[in-house]
Amino acid sequence: MKSDDTKFPFQVPDGRFDQKFEMFKRARWDEAIAGWARSSRDAIVFEESPGLRQRDFALRNAAWNIEFEYGRGNSMSNSGLYSWSHVSDKTQPFIDAGRPVTGTPVENASCVKQAARFLGADLVGICYAHPNLVYSHEYNIISQAHYPLDLPEDHVNAVVLAIAMDYTAMRHSPNAVAGAATGFGYSKMASTANMVATFIRGLGYEAVPSGNDTALSVPLAAAAGLGEVGRLGLLVTEKYGPRVRICKVFTNMPLAHDEYRPFGVTEFCRVCMKCARHCPSNAVSSSEPTTSGWNISNHSGPRKWYVDAEKCYRFWAKNRMDCTNCINVCPFNKPSGLLHDGVRALIKHQPVFNRMVVRLDDVLGYGKPMHRKEYWEA
Repeated sequence: MKSDDTKFPFQVPDGRFDQKFEMFKRARWDEAIAGWARSSRDAIVFEESPGLRQRDFALRNAAWNIEFEYGRGNSMSNSGLYSWSHVSDKTQPFIDAGRPVTGTPVENASCVKQAARFLGADLVGICYAHPNLVYSHEYNIISQAHYPLDLPEDHVNAVVLAIAMDYTAMRHSPNAVAGAATGFGYSKMASTANMVATFIRGLGYEAVPSGNDTALSVPLAAAAGLGEVGRLGLLVTEKYGPRVRICKVFTNMPLAHDEYRPFGVTEFCRVCMKCARHCPSNAVSSSEPTTSGWNISNHSGPRKWYVDAEKCYRFWAKNRMDCTNCINVCPFNKPSGLLHDGVRALIKHQPVFNRMVVRLDDVLGYGKPMHRKEYWEA
């Protein structure tokens, strides 16, 4: 696919990123970190502490089950619920793929968005699928094969879907309850992306569903108008903050693109620093944005805050589960309400008050994990 930078709202890297160097893929082949990876896969030993009991891990495993058993987006692309072409025999009789529906790109986009929200997306936007954001190669965890990766030439549009994670469970990070919120987000990603792709195929077009595989999610989501990239390296949305998981569907269906919609995140992140201060691994940068990442797991080029993935993963391995402290402490990570929505509006329109907002967030006790508080008594 030939790139058209005029269709993308901000700078992208000059070249494509090899998925082999993504941190979780490196953990399967890079001997320098192989010990961390092995320790993270050791059998869990239950503890009699809230968040570390058998029922907490049972909840986490249940939440991840759709992704692990049927999605497999963290393992490989074009498989399971993320298959690029699968149409169930049960739905095939109702699909006449030889006759694509006709409509303007604006009409088509409105139709796809309404279907996506019905099928489980909390946020949905559409952007140009910039080819430099598609992985140059895939590293398949199942087969440990490494091979070139290309989307079909005409799949120039990306439908980007954000799945919100449970606010209360996330506040228990970094234990198994918060891990359940993460896992449920991934399972919903797999089912929602699959159904949206199936819907588009039912309209007579091709569709490639994608989770963490195939392409970089965060810049595509920002370009689709879902939010901005924050200091913590994640997408920060206006409604949910960084408390979302992102999936996408690439398609040749003619679709109108959304506009990039910044709402003050970059300016706020310059003064906030809470994700950097509360990161247990010191992986989040407390410096100014730069064009160079920390190591080979960063896709350097654009000026932004880069997260040191090696430090982050080392803590995950030691903790033996994922950590979402940076999401938890972000002031944008609040449920909707009169006060919280008012603060978001203040940040968006009056950034002069950003430092005051950070201090108020600390005074009110937000951003602190619910250390060992019992989830099941809520």
